[in-house]
Amino acid sequence: MDQDTIVAIATAPGPGGIGIIRLSGEQALSIATAITGTTLRPRHAHYCSFRDKSGHTLDTGIGLFFPGPNSFTGEDIVEIQAHGGPVILDLILRETCVLGARQAQPGEFSQRAFLNNKIDLAQAEAIADLINSSTEQAALNASRSLQGAFSSKINTLVTQVTELRVFVEAAIDFPEEEIDFLNNSQIQTQLENIVQQFNAIADEARQGSLLQEGMKLVIAGKPNAGKSSLLNALSGQETAIVTSIEGTTRDVLRERIQIDGMPLHIVDTAGLRDSNDEIEQEGIRRAWTEIKSADRILLVVDSNEKLDDVFDNAALQPLINNKELRDIPVTIVSNKCDLTNQPPTATKLNDTPVVHLSAKTGAGLELLKHHLKNSMGYNEAANGNFSARRRHLQALDQAKNFLLSGQSQLLHSGAGELLAEDLRQCQNSLGEITGMVSSDELLGVIFSSFCIGK
Repeated sequence: MDQDTIVAIATAPGPGGIGIIRLSGEQALSIATAITGTTLRPRHAHYCSFRDKSGHTLDTGIGLFFPGPNSFTGEDIVEIQAHGGPVILDLILRETCVLGARQAQPGEFSQRAFLNNKIDLAQAEAIADLINSSTEQAALNASRSLQGAFSSKINTLVTQVTELRVFVEAAIDFPEEEIDFLNNSQIQTQLENIVQQFNAIADEARQGSLLQEGMKLVIAGKPNAGKSSLLNALSGQETAIVTSIEGTTRDVLRERIQIDGMPLHIVDTAGLRDSNDEIEQEGIRRAWTEIKSADRILLVVDSNEKLDDVFDNAALQPLINNKELRDIPVTIVSNKCDLTNQPPTATKLNDTPVVHLSAKTGAGLELLKHHLKNSMGYNEAANGNFSARRRHLQALDQAKNFLLSGQSQLLHSGAGELLAEDLRQCQNSLGEITGMVSSDELLGVIFSSFCIGK
């Protein structure tokens, strides 16, 4: 690990009553002593002046010293609490760099805490989740994860998988004990119990992920189908300009809302059609970029159009035939039902959900919201007890698949060696969640999304 002493402004950008500059590393105390002219006692608040190398006073405030290893990063940490003006904070920050510190990379404080075994990877991610929480429940869940609620459940699973793996490998290494895998009810019972725990934790993690990361909805369709009106209806405000002129929306519009506590990231896109207008062509290109990264596509059509003809439209053909989109679920929103005197309903066209509504009057909007919650498996009465991310869900699914594979090998062929290998792979997948098993590339991606001061 880099042994440099790092420094960063830990409070949010902009003016405020208090601004905090944080130092971590071997030189943290000596740099703070040079700036404050005070010997900082551990865990005592010192009122002092902050001076530059020429002795000029920059500001006055509080200095705090937290010696390692009993600190957040496990290293010596100093916090300088000054007035929260961006200029004065920048002057103090610059002075710490003159004295030997370097500015921290995004998430480097949390990364050092992880590398020094002060927190695991799930807890480190919970710090960022807590800062970025958009709902009260998401913040509470992130706080529980930071305290170790999620990690504790994963560690329990790892312990059980490890114990089972030790038993299986011991039986392989000592065949004279004549353990019959096929008839050993202890192994089967343990496997079934672990699978049940996987299912319970995955359900909680799924709820936690929905509350934390939400769902990306991309509104797509032909021009003048009512896409922007639907965005305005869902967001409850006039976010998008609505006119009867085709091609009014030429760029991507984004809005963040909540449906009964579930965050939604709604993206309105330009109408999909063949166009010779260069600006509109760029808008359509951006629309396809957003569509490819959607969790669900809301395909808006005019209620005057026959649903059977929706996918025959040449401009919408890429939506059907593009291999990158085949795993993205689509909901057809048949808009303007007020003009066709059709009551709001939720039906299906083959296997594709269809919601008939009027974005203008709001009729049927609750049907769409209910459908979106159900389609994502969101249950507002079961919010879960911790925050989670999509990578956690993927790791849990991968670990469970290894476990089921091993169980199948045991049942059908009595292959203890294959079961042991699947248990090892299961253990590794779980380790990716807490960081017991992790690559440098994974760590780089995770911590690069943090704010600088964390």
